[in-house]
Formats: sequence, C-alpha cells, structure tokens
Amino acid sequence: MKYTQIDSKLFVENRKRFINQMEANSIAFFNANDIFITGADSTMPFHQHRDLFYLSGVDQEA
Repeated sequence: MKYTQIDSKLFVENRKRFINQMEANSIAFFNANDIFITGADSTMPFHQHRDLFYLSGVDQEA
C-alpha cells in the first residue's frame, strides 16, 4: 500500500462539496490517467489523476 488507508468519509464529504459548487442541471466528467510513455522502451509509473482521487479515493490502474 502506498499510504495509510484514508477513511472513506473524507471522499463522501469531498463529493458533497463538489456537487454543491456545481450549477443546476450540469454534469461533470472525469477520466483516469493513462500510463505515460516516455520513449519507445519505457513508461513512467502510474499516478491517478488528482481530481479523481479527491472525489473517489480510487488509486489504481483500470
């Protein structure tokens, strides 16, 4: 594990704060990061997009 497990209540509250800031009848789209290719023979380690982690706590590759 990369870090001590975070209480899921944090992500519930983060989503509530985000939703409260959205305009009525609007929608938000988020996508996870792809594995970044640095050249023909290597890739950078996976890092979840910060917005997706902030809202969901998901920190793994698809």
